[in-house]
Amino acid sequence: METNYKPLYRTDADRMVAGVCAGLAKYIDMDPSIIRLVTVLLFFVTGPGIFVAYLIMALIVPIEPKPEAQNPLV
Repeated sequence: METNYKPLYRTDADRMVAGVCAGLAKYIDMDPSIIRLVTVLLFFVTGPGIFVAYLIMALIVPIEPKPEAQNPLV
């Protein structure tokens, strides 16, 4: 049985701090600004809880691999 899933990555292209919000936005097909705004609002509601979750995701979620450039000499 083959399982197809979409991997979650931190993005390096559209990041502001660690790329967690931008990577999460790309994963769920949303605008990164909305995810960032929700994260800030949750920080004021939950206090340091969302900050700890962000740090854990920044440490655990891998950075999106860069596409390999085509080498014409090979």
